[in-house]
Amino acid sequence: MVEAIKYSASGDKVGTVELPAALFTAEAKNPQALLHEVIKMYLANQRQGTVAKKNRALVQGSGRKLFKQKGTGNARVGNIRTVIRRGGGMAFGIDPKNWYRHIPKRKKRLALKLALTAKAEAGNVFIVQDLSYNEPSTKDAESFLSKVRPTEWDRVLLVTDGNDKAVVRSFTNITRVEGDRADGLYAYEILKAKLLVITESALKKMVEVFA
Repeated sequence: MVEAIKYSASGDKVGTVELPAALFTAEAKNPQALLHEVIKMYLANQRQGTVAKKNRALVQGSGRKLFKQKGTGNARVGNIRTVIRRGGGMAFGIDPKNWYRHIPKRKKRLALKLALTAKAEAGNVFIVQDLSYNEPSTKDAESFLSKVRPTEWDRVLLVTDGNDKAVVRSFTNITRVEGDRADGLYAYEILKAKLLVITESALKKMVEVFA
């Protein structure tokens, strides 16, 4: 059984709550290798791969030979688009590349659970009663975080159900705080954060989607 500290919406401790075993007690034969593989594929999928350089076939310029092959006393030369001339094409230019790698669903799901388990075992998972702001308020969000995280340098991942836009916008401008929906979590962002703060409604959504 894994427990986490529970906070009120104002940031006061109200007790502890038992975390769902289906998400926070995952096991694997080699968890570090699995997490490494899934995170590498995830980061590769973030790359756009749109960089490109023009080779001599793509640059503008005539294909006519600049001057005759023999009789001028100069070195023989081809057209103006050659790679040794200014404005010419680039030798071995970079072409667009697709970095996408398919992540098997079972591996991605298990990696997520392993990341959650690691955070829970380290005591870095906190449950908070559903936050509710009438309008976006960075001041109220900072007041809440000051009671939850030890220092402002601790990176926090706030997990919500994503339905309350005022709550999401309240935490947007705070340094080292990121937010995500409960149904869109990845192992990488969980491990990247120091503290994992989950609202009660988000926790229920996580159980529905990932358990």
